[in-house]
Amino acid sequence: MDLDNGDSPWGDEPSSSTSPHATPKPETGDSAPAQPAVSENRAEVRVPGRRGPRGTRKISAQATRLEVVDDTVDPLGPLGEAPVENKEDGSGFRGPPPVQPAADMDGSKRQTQPSMSVEQAAKPTFEISVGDPHKVGDLTSSHIVYQVRTKTSSKAYRQSEFAVSRRYRDFLWLYNSMHNNNPGVVVAPPPEKQAVGRFDTNFVESRRAALERMLNKIATHPILQHDADLKIFLESEAFNVDVKNKENREPDLGQSKGMFGSFGISVGGGSKFVEHDDWFHDRKVYLDALENQLKALMKSMDTVVAQRKGLAEAAGDFSSSLHALAAVELSPALSYPLDGLSELQLRIRELYERQAQQDVLTLGITIDEYIRLIGSVKTAFSQRQKAFHSWHAAESDLQKRKNTQEKLLRQGKTQQDRLNQANADVADAERKVHSTRLLFEDMGRLMRNELQRFEKEKVEDFKSGVETFLESAVEAQKELIELWETFLLRLDAGEDGLPYYVPASQPGEAGEGFAPDSTSSHPEPTPVAGDDE
Repeated sequence: MDLDNGDSPWGDEPSSSTSPHATPKPETGDSAPAQPAVSENRAEVRVPGRRGPRGTRKISAQATRLEVVDDTVDPLGPLGEAPVENKEDGSGFRGPPPVQPAADMDGSKRQTQPSMSVEQAAKPTFEISVGDPHKVGDLTSSHIVYQVRTKTSSKAYRQSEFAVSRRYRDFLWLYNSMHNNNPGVVVAPPPEKQAVGRFDTNFVESRRAALERMLNKIATHPILQHDADLKIFLESEAFNVDVKNKENREPDLGQSKGMFGSFGISVGGGSKFVEHDDWFHDRKVYLDALENQLKALMKSMDTVVAQRKGLAEAAGDFSSSLHALAAVELSPALSYPLDGLSELQLRIRELYERQAQQDVLTLGITIDEYIRLIGSVKTAFSQRQKAFHSWHAAESDLQKRKNTQEKLLRQGKTQQDRLNQANADVADAERKVHSTRLLFEDMGRLMRNELQRFEKEKVEDFKSGVETFLESAVEAQKELIELWETFLLRLDAGEDGLPYYVPASQPGEAGEGFAPDSTSSHPEPTPVAGDDE
């Protein structure tokens, strides 16, 4: 840069170098003003009204030397692993900086969480328990109330843990609402009503377990878990008031309407439905056969449970007879073993009763649940049939309106107003046909997914039910064998002419070792020293 001639470097006079972005002046011919003389090195242009040149300024360029600095304290870490070979002139080459873990920034170790899909991360979890059944009300209005406790990760609820009180008819309301709100979805049903023995302990427990399974199945369903009525059921403190307000806001969503009522079309049965889809036809035949087999299995299970209860009752009678015989026997050598056998039979009676209850709560409740689930599947089939009838009813209505439209067209322009109305009616009927056809097709696709889900869950539930049933049966048999073996050891443990050894009862161990009843008239023998049984 040469500025020794005293000219200003700030634009008073342009430099000799031409900017690539400078706009050239247009040539205006002879009328253009005379151009100033251009020197060999630069063009000198005088701008009117500008100041004269300032004092002389000399600018000289200085060479800059680049040196490598020590970057070990750089927050991003060293930029290379090996030092530069020629550090004096900076001619060395550095590789790309290594990737440092984020934990080194703040010195804390970040724990890596297992990855999961977006669907799993967005899907809320529910843990629902139904417990604490207790009877409330007077003689005419008595009923069982259950405590429903919920733990959930869903953000739709005010809290993550809460509890409400519900009775059986509230569960029935939830089931009906789910069916009306979600046509084509298989909803887990509540257990059947029972007029006789509904306050029996075993019945209440089996109903409680069935209601708990129902709620957990609904809450884990990808569609039903987002239903607003489930939120009301699980969370509402004023349940009856909320249900009444909902019915007042949606009076048309009554019995058997739901989605079909929005089309303004009757959902009656109409003509007999003929299934044209072979896949659905085969599933209906399969479900009918499965229902019959499950009902037969349930009948056999009831027989097994009744026989276990009969064995328990027989063991109780046998115990009473043995105890009565031991009471009249004068010889302690015989009365004590008889009384011990009587106590053994009482334990066996309790074992049979408990095993009968376990059979109901393991395999029996699974069989009963799937008999009711097949009823829900048939309800979904019925809703699909209603969608089919609605579609064909809309097509019939469209044909009638088209006939009316053609009749008005033949009459000419005298019926223009009626023709315009007929055109609007035909367009509206076409929209209804399109909507009902889409509803029928969507319900078919939904039911295919639901039936596949039904099959998968059925295999898992029956496998779990059978395994639990077998495990409880094995444990019961082990306990029964242990009772008999212990009794035999007691018989063989006597010494000094005492054939039956009864250990001293410890506090809180009444009945241990089949000791005679404290009310018995027989004195308790002295334990034999050195016998650890």
